[in-house]
Amino acid sequence: MPIVSLATVSKAYPARTPGDGEVIAVDEVTLEIEKGDVFGIIGYSGAGKSTLVRLINALEPATGGTIHVDGVDITALPESALRKVRSGIGMIFQQFNLFSSRTVKANIAYPLKLAGWSKADIEERVTELLAFVGLSDKAKAYPEQLSGGQKQRVGIARALATKPAILLADEATSALDPQTTHEVLDLLKRVNREQGVTIVVITHEMDVIQTIATKVAVMERGRVIEQGDVFDVFSAPQNPASQRFVGTVVKGVPSPAELAVLRERHAGRIVTLSFRDGDSSQAQVFLDLAAAGLDFELVYGGINDIRGRAFGHLTLAIRGDGAAIDRTLATIGERVEVTELAGEEAR
Repeated sequence: MPIVSLATVSKAYPARTPGDGEVIAVDEVTLEIEKGDVFGIIGYSGAGKSTLVRLINALEPATGGTIHVDGVDITALPESALRKVRSGIGMIFQQFNLFSSRTVKANIAYPLKLAGWSKADIEERVTELLAFVGLSDKAKAYPEQLSGGQKQRVGIARALATKPAILLADEATSALDPQTTHEVLDLLKRVNREQGVTIVVITHEMDVIQTIATKVAVMERGRVIEQGDVFDVFSAPQNPASQRFVGTVVKGVPSPAELAVLRERHAGRIVTLSFRDGDSSQAQVFLDLAAAGLDFELVYGGINDIRGRAFGHLTLAIRGDGAAIDRTLATIGERVEVTELAGEEAR
């Protein structure tokens, strides 16, 4: 059974001004998040991502559909019962949301005090979490004395304090520099791997999804327009919005404008080779071209890797005997997709 299941879930807000229609923030979303997943939800600003998170942790009531969290239909629960559901869901935020007047130790201890833990158990759990996030030496520090990455580590420790089964990360790395982002994502991987916590990552950054997620849903205007395994969505996006997102981290086939520039700069026949996990390797393709006596250069594209599975597009300018090029491309085309973009250009 999925740990989170949404069935035709919608969220509408009243009209902002008289005469306007209601605002549909989430529009009949259906998705399932399996226990142990790192599930990414991506979309541009206003797509409905953050509203969807607030529906999952019951901070907002759905106006349609059903939401099950760990087998419980939270859309049918009174507020008193929802508090118990929320205790099993941790939350980390873009701006950390730490108490500036409390020490690191006190920030992490706060949800445990609310949950009624004993002083001894709180001390033990906070010490354990400080060690886990690598901040044992910062227990008595205040948030203003910490870097952004350290603040987010405190936020993660606090979210894990009550041992939740689910961790929601809402744009948790958007305020961080690339190196710190990498460190925080590595920590979240450890949370998932070592503690078995299911993580839902809300982001507009496709490279975050590529780095950490196992599954992904793409949102646009309140709807999920594409979802599936991260490798499948990245290597063969079906929806135009998904293609735009993937294009931010994966260079595909050159656009007409880019192709015109390539024609100006490179002689030969311009061909794109599209690779997918299990296809012929780049090295074998290059060996085939060289064995045929052809000159070639890589002029566009690249290969990406998601958990050891490779995909991507390489655009080459190939020069040599036309018949030899035809024969070699036919051979290569038996193993990878070949797209010829332009014929021989005079220089």
